[in-house]
Amino acid sequence: MKKLIIIVAVLITTVSFAQNKNARASMEVDGVCLMCKSRIEKASLNTKGVKSAVWNVKTHELKLIYDERKTDLKTIQTSILAVGHDTKEVKATDEAYATVHPCCRYRDEAVKGDHKEGKEYKEGDGHN
Repeated sequence: MKKLIIIVAVLITTVSFAQNKNARASMEVDGVCLMCKSRIEKASLNTKGVKSAVWNVKTHELKLIYDERKTDLKTIQTSILAVGHDTKEVKATDEAYATVHPCCRYRDEAVKGDHKEGKEYKEGDGHN
């Protein structure tokens, strides 16, 4: 009977620590336009294990579906930082931020103002 209880306890422990292959999470990522959206989503999707990445221009929320067996939120965040976008927890390096197009400089108040006035830049409109 003791052996059965131990086996059941081990199985329950193993099942409860199993990693989810369709984990869902969201994080806040700074950006201002559709070019930012494309860059953020592409960086996320290029991270091994990320299945879905959708960034909302207005709310700055990045919704993710990823395989916890292959990646984690910190790794995804590192990929986003590398392409020049800040997250709520960590800022991209100045070098990475400098690589974004001038219309995407979300730290610049003038650029933020341009986008609040309804100006939307799209990928392929000469702002690449």
